[in-house]
Parts: sequence; structure tokens; C-alpha cells
Amino acid sequence: MAKVLIIYHSQSGNTEAMAKAVAEGAKSAGAYVVLKKATEADANDMLACDVVAIGTPNFFGYMSGLVKDYFDRAWIVIRDKVANKPYVTFGSKGGGGAQALETVEGICNGMKMTRIADGVVATRQPSEAVIGECKELGKKIAHPEKLTPPAVKEPRL
Repeated sequence: MAKVLIIYHSQSGNTEAMAKAVAEGAKSAGAYVVLKKATEADANDMLACDVVAIGTPNFFGYMSGLVKDYFDRAWIVIRDKVANKPYVTFGSKGGGGAQALETVEGICNGMKMTRIADGVVATRQPSEAVIGECKELGKKIAHPEKLTPPAVKEPRL
């Protein structure tokens, strides 16, 4: 049974709804799930899990400041210890693109973590279809050993 850590920040409740759906999907597939707001998570949470899902709203084309704060606080402890750790991203946006997920992926890739599935993005309040995608994402990450990482995205210029 995989231990899944879900770290997220949500100001409007949209990303929190997605986080809960990812957790529900992972639990339904037999995973042990730890669901934490970014302000409550620490480096040990990341080290203790088998796979991590990171959720953030898109603020001005970047991840939430509180998700970035999590990475800032945990960095010194986790940076050399999470190579190859599987991760996924999810989040909500107002109307722009999904750059926030790309910024999270940039940090995770810098630590040599392995993205094991494409991220899920909602525009504003997640629809039932998006909630379904989040549940499916949770089911997938409950068994990270069965996943083949998606193709690496080329950076946007």
C-alpha cells in the first residue's frame, strides 16, 4: 500500500475540493493518504511518503505563495533525498494558463523527482468532470509503480 501525501493551498476552496477528490480516489484504490495544507506540511512529510500530489491555485502565472513557502522551508532537508520520488500536480486558475503547475514541476524536476502523470487543472470552481479527473488521478498515484512517466514537456519560451 502506497503512502500518498497531498499538499495544497486553497484560498477560494477550489483547489481544496480538488485535493479532497485526489485523496478520495487514492483511498478508494487502497492507499494510505495524508492530506495537508501547505502551511501545515513539513519536510518530514515529504520524506515519509511514497508519492506526493501538490495542489495550487494559479496566482499571477505562479504557484501560490504558501506552496512556494512550503518548498522554501523544506528545501534544505529534502533537496538531496527526494530524487526519483513520484509526484503529480493539480490546481485551479481564474482564466489564464496552467503556469502555476509548471512552476511546481520546475521545482520538483530541479530536485530530480519524477512526474508520473499529467496535472489536472480547473478553471475556477472545478466541474464534476474535473472532480472525476482528480479522483482518477488519486487512483493512479495509489499505485505509482504501475505508471510510466509522461513525456517531458518542452519549456515555454
